[in-house]
Amino acid sequence: MKKLTLALMGAAMMSASFAGAAFAEGKTVGVSWKVFQEERWKRDEAVIKAIVEANGDKYISSDAQGSAAKQLTDVESLISQGANVLLIVPFDSEAILPAVEKASAEGIPMISYDVQIEHPDALYMTFDNVGVGRLMAKTMLEKGKTEGNFAFINGDKGDPNATFLFQGIMEVLKPNMDAGKIKNVGEVSTDGWKPENAQRNMEQILTANDNKVDAVISENDGMAGGVVAALEAQGLAGSVPVTGQDGDLAAINRVARGTQLVSVWKDSRALGKIAAEAALMLADGKAMTDVPDVGKFSGGKRGVEVNAVLLAPTAITKDNVNVVIDAGWIDKATACEGAQDGVAGC
Repeated sequence: MKKLTLALMGAAMMSASFAGAAFAEGKTVGVSWKVFQEERWKRDEAVIKAIVEANGDKYISSDAQGSAAKQLTDVESLISQGANVLLIVPFDSEAILPAVEKASAEGIPMISYDVQIEHPDALYMTFDNVGVGRLMAKTMLEKGKTEGNFAFINGDKGDPNATFLFQGIMEVLKPNMDAGKIKNVGEVSTDGWKPENAQRNMEQILTANDNKVDAVISENDGMAGGVVAALEAQGLAGSVPVTGQDGDLAAINRVARGTQLVSVWKDSRALGKIAAEAALMLADGKAMTDVPDVGKFSGGKRGVEVNAVLLAPTAITKDNVNVVIDAGWIDKATACEGAQDGVAGC
């Protein structure tokens, strides 16, 4: 996989990267969300919509509600409504390709937002998901467990992010696994990344191993919530470290309470900002290569090289909960309710 130099930018720096840009008004930005009910997409949308409308443009959106078939129809509907640029969070990156081909044939520029679409006409904008996987595993080794029985709760098998995350996780854990220090006692993909499915998967792993699980690598915060619920039912929450990512508010509180080891925070406000501004550039006729900090990326199932912008994530543990509080991501009361002693910022 070709690596981009990570765009280590704060929100202010991102603003500066587009400073002085003048975009034509009257464009329509169409956004297709894969499952809008997930907490983080509402934060993304608030930023994207505000930037689009502040420029005098129109924002339209649809929610695929976790259905690949509905998302195909949704994207076609956005096109028929006159979208000048599409921002797509694909539920299934392979299933969405017919709609992407249609948009490409009609000359409509596209951004694959947070989840890669392997098509050369779709600008990929996300956080470094392989890096997120590395951070989760690295934090587990540094602050959780370095050996024992590990369970792996992976994301939906149709989402390339699940593969990218697992790649990063294995890069870090493989030496300990090869040395026999870490034993994989359960590895499962979770349909739709749904917490209830993750909880059921974790319950089955616990049963199969007589509760002898020392650590859980969960690929996101929603699933981590389901994992912690399964552990709580067995009196194991807090003693078995669990990873996650997204910076969900409930997950940050679990970090403070000690039932989740880490939530890798991806400030989606920052991602939403650069994606909205890139969308306005593309709608205005600019090329993908004109977008600040763009580089080449290939790492999906089909190895298609795409233009991409990758941002760097931050691991949030009990030692730096203050970072997300200070950034206004979460208020202190929500983050610190029921917190253990010694949690930074609480």
